[in-house]
Amino acid sequence: MKLQESLLGDLNAMFGECKLGVSHDVREEHSKDKWYASHMPEVVVFAENTDDVSRLLAYAHKRRIPVTARGAGIGYVGGCVPVKGGISLSLSRMNSILDINPRDGVAVTQPGVITGNLQKAVRALGWDYPPDPASLKECSIGGNIATNAGGPRCLKYGVTRNYVIGLEVVLPDGRVMRCGGRTHKNKTGFDLISLFVGSEGMLGVVTEITLRIIPKPPARGMLAAVFPDFAMAAQTVHKVLQAGHLPSALEITDAFTLDASRKKHGADVFPPGDGHLIVEIDGRPAAVRAELEELRQLLVDSGAGEIRVALNDQECEAIWEMRRGFSYALRDTGLTKLNEDVVVPRGKLVELVEFARMLQEETGIAIACFGHAGDGNIHTNLMVEDYGNPEVRKRADAALDILFAWVLKNGGAITGEHGIGLAKKPWIKEALGEVSFAVHRSLKSALDPYHILNPGKFLDD
Repeated sequence: MKLQESLLGDLNAMFGECKLGVSHDVREEHSKDKWYASHMPEVVVFAENTDDVSRLLAYAHKRRIPVTARGAGIGYVGGCVPVKGGISLSLSRMNSILDINPRDGVAVTQPGVITGNLQKAVRALGWDYPPDPASLKECSIGGNIATNAGGPRCLKYGVTRNYVIGLEVVLPDGRVMRCGGRTHKNKTGFDLISLFVGSEGMLGVVTEITLRIIPKPPARGMLAAVFPDFAMAAQTVHKVLQAGHLPSALEITDAFTLDASRKKHGADVFPPGDGHLIVEIDGRPAAVRAELEELRQLLVDSGAGEIRVALNDQECEAIWEMRRGFSYALRDTGLTKLNEDVVVPRGKLVELVEFARMLQEETGIAIACFGHAGDGNIHTNLMVEDYGNPEVRKRADAALDILFAWVLKNGGAITGEHGIGLAKKPWIKEALGEVSFAVHRSLKSALDPYHILNPGKFLDD
């Protein structure tokens, strides 16, 4: 791609060479995320403050130049791929934690801060920022805002949106807006925070985030149980909740994923069985111990085989490391993993996996299911061999058509965490409905009349 000399000259005059990336390697790095699609930007701008973002967007708005904001590039749906070229706006240098204030119960951060680093800093003060996407060691708070990221602890603690109480946003024309603030309750005007959280970088660029933090529970404990089959593990999810327990996490795993993990880490990493369930609780020490025993007996009565018990942070984190490794174990199969984060009503977990098995038999494409059983967000991963082959890709897309149609017919959603991006763009109108899709486009046009922010994604034809 030949760089536009006038564009580079203008940007160099505005920001200097130290904030521009023009080499092939830098532009290639910013052409993609974890999905397969890529497109080279003409230049990368490394913003270091809100003023940089504001000046860049005012310039791009005036000249109708596409701008695609980028966090850590850890997304799974092509959300930060600059499909229209133009400018890739990197927020990675805006990586400062500006304030952690337990008295106010808030943390203020720039968008480039890595989620896991924020968690560590907050926990060091005896407080907690609960959202914990599996990629927390790599993903950024800004990316979490863009997709309204979730994680295993959503069941009890909610998703990213539940913790955002204030935003500084640069609008597509360069104007800077603040919504919300440091108060935990605020009903002044429309809920503009919710408009931007999950908007996938198409309505504005978030440059500062005020987050609600909570006191860290003094104790936690976990049970990890293997069941003879997935259906027994899924039925146990309902039994746990029906018995009055509200775990911080309820994670379920199928046979394909367990086998992949055994191949990667050794056959003895999991006892024999085709279903796996993780139950995590937290609270006061005495309460955690008593509830763990109740839950252990419930799992035994539900048909669990070997049950692993974790009684402290170190033991719990060892189980979570195993759980977070499932995606990497699936990648090591050599197959292309199409990571579909569908959501179904909790009562349809077994039906979803049974449908996935039927789809696997009909298409010949292996399917691995694991994820957040407590809120019905099950990662239904199509494991595709030779995905670069156009015929194979066509067959995989047809399988996704069938999967998404079933999910929507059964009251579910095609994404619970990753967003739409490019990967799910073909199904967005069906997922939203005609009127809702039109409202989305109206909001986009009102804030970004020239459609310069993250163009080419799910609101564009």
